[in-house]
Amino acid sequence: MAAGAGGGGDKVSVLLPTYNERENLPLVVWLLARTFHESGHNFEIIIIDDGSPDGTQEIAKQLEKIYGSDKILLRPRARKLGLGTAYIHGMKHATGNFIVIMDADLSHHPKFIPEFIRKQKEGNFDIVSGTRYKGNGGVYGWDLKRKLIRLYRKEVLQKLMEKCVSKGYVFQMEMIVRARQLGYTVGEVPISFVDRVYGESKLGGNEIVSFLKGLLTLFATT
Repeated sequence: MAAGAGGGGDKVSVLLPTYNERENLPLVVWLLARTFHESGHNFEIIIIDDGSPDGTQEIAKQLEKIYGSDKILLRPRARKLGLGTAYIHGMKHATGNFIVIMDADLSHHPKFIPEFIRKQKEGNFDIVSGTRYKGNGGVYGWDLKRKLIRLYRKEVLQKLMEKCVSKGYVFQMEMIVRARQLGYTVGEVPISFVDRVYGESKLGGNEIVSFLKGLLTLFATT
């Protein structure tokens, strides 16, 4: 498939670890697909579900049908095994030359991804990290409760994964520390966290679920 305008032969693999994200998943996939279509980048979304009991995998299978199994790849694991290993598992299936790591909880809007790709090209960076700016000053890209959105060159991510020992959220922190030790270049894109596109209110959880179910039914039947 042609990468389209602005793609330049690049393909982006998004690694999306999920655990009980049945409500967010259709929305995050829809936003990602729309972002990639609009920017003309070829993409695939690899969903690494850790045996969610809430039916996340059933939703992922529906999405696979809607978008095609070349775009949505469900690569589940039997149980909750932690974030670090989820990325390693996802990488085995990634065919893109760039890898984006993000969270399915919608704390980041996928619309920033084309900016990450632009930034990467601009400085030929190994890694591009979203830095969160609060008001008039930035907290340099970290705050332990926060998961970051990042773009990696595939081979750089593979090297970092071989070196990382942490599991869970610390894994992302360790990756950037190791990257600096190994002399990889890191570009930064200031992003705003969509503190909860949804959040606790889950947009009135059930309303959005029924909206998305309607959407899925519509796709499935047209």
